[in-house]
Amino acid sequence: MFRYILIFLFCFTGTVVKAQVNAEDISSMQKQEDSLKYYAKGMVYDSMAENRFYFDSVFIRRFVAALKTPHSFQYPFDSLITISRLYAPDSSFRIFTWQLRRDESYYRQEGAIQMRTRDGSLKLFPLFDVSDYASVPTDSIRTNKNWIGAIYYNIIEKEFKGKKYYTLFGYDDNDMASTRKWLEILTFNAAGEPVFGGHYFTYKDDELKAPQPVDRFLLEYQKDARARLVYDPELDMIVFDHLISENNQPQKKFTLIPDGDYEAFKWQNGKWVHVSKLFNQSLKDGEAPRPEPIYDKEGSSMKPLKEKNK
Repeated sequence: MFRYILIFLFCFTGTVVKAQVNAEDISSMQKQEDSLKYYAKGMVYDSMAENRFYFDSVFIRRFVAALKTPHSFQYPFDSLITISRLYAPDSSFRIFTWQLRRDESYYRQEGAIQMRTRDGSLKLFPLFDVSDYASVPTDSIRTNKNWIGAIYYNIIEKEFKGKKYYTLFGYDDNDMASTRKWLEILTFNAAGEPVFGGHYFTYKDDELKAPQPVDRFLLEYQKDARARLVYDPELDMIVFDHLISENNQPQKKFTLIPDGDYEAFKWQNGKWVHVSKLFNQSLKDGEAPRPEPIYDKEGSSMKPLKEKNK
């Protein structure tokens, strides 16, 4: 009975698997996952940089070995909490990403794309972060071998003229002064290989954004600030914070902070088209929402009036 429960849980991922799933393989991956948890946590949380790099090296080798198990694509590895694990909306692939820190001034991202295959065999594209060697990381189309690293936290699928476009939302701790968030379009070429980037983001040049044309969109801001870059399904738009420089030096990205306004991108004719101001509604004097009136019409405090009526 337990064997059939395992098979049901393994297959219930929205993907139809034609081949018989072997319960022994599932059990094997569960055991491997238990071992992987130790290394996945160590490469992020260990206090010594040399230990973190060691854990990372061991994790990669053992993780690839686990993925070689037949039909591993359906296995969630959901106890690996330090690893981002995202399935494409159409379940054609999934992408793993994580971050390795040397110190507060140096971060490197790693990852891999696992493709869904009919026979359950492993088709894997490792991702090699070359951000350190990219002086202008927004201006080039790239492959998995010269990837601009990020930890991906969301993926959405769009289509234009029969071709699928996957928009990746990425995070990068970058360095001790600034944080980066990325929008990246992932497509697959005729050989089925991943292609990162392309001229899919259109906006007017300004002092805060990378000059056009760009192959990926970058939102870089002050380390301690919190800037949103999210997909809003109700609006069907990508929404992000409008940034300003706190000391009027917009060329220095570590001075940029959100000002309360929002910009957006809307998918039109195979491109993400910029919306410079998402919300145009403005309040008149006295219309700011308040839980109860503070002043009367003459501008006097309402508190004494309330106390008189007690």
